[in-house]
Amino acid sequence: MRKRFDLVTLELFVAVATSKSIAQAAATENIAASAISKRISDFEAQVGTALFYRQQKGVALTPAGEEMFRHAKDLQRLLDRIGDHMSDFAQGLRGTVRIAANTSAITQFLPEDLALFVADHPDMRIDLTEQTSDEIVMAVRDGIADVGIFSGMIPNPDLDVFTYRRDTLVVLTPKGHPLGTDGPVSFNEFSTHDLVGLQKGSSLQAFIEKRAAEQELELRTRVEVLSFDGVRRMVEAGLGIAILPLGAVEPYLTASNLRMAPVADSWAERTLKVAVRDAEALSRPIRSLMVHLTSEFPEAS
Repeated sequence: MRKRFDLVTLELFVAVATSKSIAQAAATENIAASAISKRISDFEAQVGTALFYRQQKGVALTPAGEEMFRHAKDLQRLLDRIGDHMSDFAQGLRGTVRIAANTSAITQFLPEDLALFVADHPDMRIDLTEQTSDEIVMAVRDGIADVGIFSGMIPNPDLDVFTYRRDTLVVLTPKGHPLGTDGPVSFNEFSTHDLVGLQKGSSLQAFIEKRAAEQELELRTRVEVLSFDGVRRMVEAGLGIAILPLGAVEPYLTASNLRMAPVADSWAERTLKVAVRDAEALSRPIRSLMVHLTSEFPEAS
């Protein structure tokens, strides 16, 4: 049988758990300490277990209390998000979706995908931020982003994750460079040249370094930059060669001094993931976007 929890009691429970004192929580919430104590006792009776250890000076959470505190905070965040979404409707925005995406997704796929989505949903507002894959997973987990798009090699516990796109890595060289003129380039051959890489925090750079460690190869990184554009410029200037996603290279070949070659290794085919905290608890705008972004997301019945 589903238990019915009182939101005021949950709020008082969080106040006591945060301050570790019934008296301090009573002062903060402007309510009598005896009233809070009674609500907490009734709450413990309702859930069937103690939530606090009563001590001489204040209180401390029991293991059950720690679990309840986590759920209560999640519920508070959900209620805050409900308020934010309703505020958007009141302001005429008709729904806002906050997206955090990595550079690979933004460079290759998202502009066209979001343009098509907005064309079908003209009253929808999109807030897009570019972050590293690790930051994206944390942002979705913490409720800072509604939707996250990140590298498939990043662990993603406690999220509902779907396949967004698959991308292909290629070797980027300046024209006239001997590498790749005879076909696909092995990673072993690639590693013998001076390289242009992305700075620490990039999921692509971490991916390349992991492949090097697996093959016991030492990368000769000569220059590190922040963006795909920086990588292309450095390679074109002859400072090294690089590995980038196909979509970050192909559109720039015609009007540049750049050339690309396939990567011979099978891991050059990568997966981008799209994730939300709870697929069953999404607002209509976020659900609509997820249906648009991935064929794996179930449409509402």
